[in-house]
Amino acid sequence: MSLYSTFIRPLTFRLDPETAHHLAIAMGARLGWAAGAMRAATLVDDARLSIDVAGLHFPSPIGLAAGFDKSGTAISALAGLGFGSIEIGSISIDPSIGNPKPRLWRLPDDRAIIVHYGLPNDGAVAIDRRLSTTRLPVPLGINLVVTNRGAGALPLNADQIIDEYVAAAKIMAPHADYLMLNLSCPNTVDGRDFFADSGHLDACLSALDAIKLNLPVFLKVSPLGGVEAIERVLAAADARGFVSGFMFNLPPVKPEGMNTPETVWRARPGAVSGPPATALADFCIRETFRRMDRKRHVLIGAGGVSSAEDAYAKIRLGASLVQLLTALIYEGPGVVRRITEGLAELLVRDGVTHVADAVGVDAA
Repeated sequence: MSLYSTFIRPLTFRLDPETAHHLAIAMGARLGWAAGAMRAATLVDDARLSIDVAGLHFPSPIGLAAGFDKSGTAISALAGLGFGSIEIGSISIDPSIGNPKPRLWRLPDDRAIIVHYGLPNDGAVAIDRRLSTTRLPVPLGINLVVTNRGAGALPLNADQIIDEYVAAAKIMAPHADYLMLNLSCPNTVDGRDFFADSGHLDACLSALDAIKLNLPVFLKVSPLGGVEAIERVLAAADARGFVSGFMFNLPPVKPEGMNTPETVWRARPGAVSGPPATALADFCIRETFRRMDRKRHVLIGAGGVSSAEDAYAKIRLGASLVQLLTALIYEGPGVVRRITEGLAELLVRDGVTHVADAVGVDAA
């Protein structure tokens, strides 16, 4: 048993989940000065794990997913945990308070959480100022989304939604090593279904193409719709040279087969993050890898990554990079080093010289 699971987790689990999250971010913001020493202690320096993706160098494929540090306040300390990349956001052009509380629940029987935050963030202008003096030792991804103005706000039309993505991209691109366009937020109305329309997706990509973004851009899309939806996204991206790859969001529906009794989660809105998200995420990774142009596009895998075996499975299904978030809540910050070390050991076990050689070997 680790120090975290024995002492720290029982204490934090006495707190409301959102309160605990905010305390973790506040602590990270105050520990930025120690990020270098932290990283020296947590970094797994193994050449077998370094990987080049979309022209960027990642010291390991294990990254932090967007959603933990929504406004980029603690990224230095988070990089100090040993991640190979950090993704922040989702960030919108205007500030948002997100959905009404409560909006975050733990499901300990599944080592999962229900997330209904609704994209609270400080807005692109404030985050632009915050990031102006920040430099990380790993790639920084910035996740962009349309502003959630709440249930009572007037709905945006198609042009307004697309304009928000373009405006946010212009402000955030100078700080990012890559952009992630969140085109399918499960917890807002405008963001959930808008890009299921291929015309909307093509119009958004055309508008972004016109501003000549000089960095890799990934599309974070819905995992629903099966192969037909995957092929629709690939067709739209194939016409846009600036799109470097894809990632799948959480679905806005509860997964089947959870250990937590239905009476606990039935009436709670939001998406389930953690191990219950694994099966659908893995299906999408495999089917996309089989169909995409691998000379142009790569996949970032997430959903239920709590161990080295979980990360390795997604890599073998086709993901070049893997992200985690929920594992930090249940396993603590030491999980990053454990997964990274374990991944290197799995490569040795299987006689794989380099992690890139394992990408997609189980997708056939």
